[in-house]
Amino acid sequence: MNKSRKFAALIVITVSLTVFSSALFAQNVEEDDEPHGLYLEKPRVFYGGVVVGANFSQVDGDYYAGYHKVGANVGGIVYAQLAKHVALSLEILYSQKGSKSDGIQNSPGIGSVTVIKYGINANYAEIPVMINYFDKRRSHAGVGVSYGRLVNISEPIVADSFSSKINTDLSVNYPFKKNDFNFLAGAELHLWKGLFLNVRFQYSIVAIRTDIPPVAYARADQYNNLWVVRLMYLLK
Repeated sequence: MNKSRKFAALIVITVSLTVFSSALFAQNVEEDDEPHGLYLEKPRVFYGGVVVGANFSQVDGDYYAGYHKVGANVGGIVYAQLAKHVALSLEILYSQKGSKSDGIQNSPGIGSVTVIKYGINANYAEIPVMINYFDKRRSHAGVGVSYGRLVNISEPIVADSFSSKINTDLSVNYPFKKNDFNFLAGAELHLWKGLFLNVRFQYSIVAIRTDIPPVAYARADQYNNLWVVRLMYLLK
């Protein structure tokens, strides 16, 4: 599926979830008439909190499969309750993405090149926006989109080619885009009072760099691909 189709599918899912949630709320309002907020007994419009966790990342388009790059995912979150079980969320995050080799290997593009060490270290300021559906236990799931602004990046590589060693930063000559647009889907398990466990999948909608490195080091357009595991605490 190409990226435009993925984005269109995301919009359909988002609209469908919103319509379904609103319809479910309207249908069951008499059966579920106990007043409550998202996690407090007394309803209110806005809820704020903090999130702390980790990204497990890879970059589709390089030669390394597997979520070997581990980085921070920390920041703040605000929910706006739209209906009894539906809320819009907005986050401001510091998010570390990228890729990491898992050992020495010959380049699939050029077999005479041996890659000893490789990695992409990308740090973003990120703003995700999601629509969420809450169940009676306050656990919830949602889908949405995010905008990431690249703060800094490095792409160190150490390789051997015909007995000559290469030790450079590929991102200098093959720059990454400053903007990263993602779709995301996730779920939050309510643990205790304002504490939740969050698991999220996230993928770039458009390629994250304009110039692809030589075939010895990359194979195609590149996209951020990551799982996020976090703890979230909503404040009273």
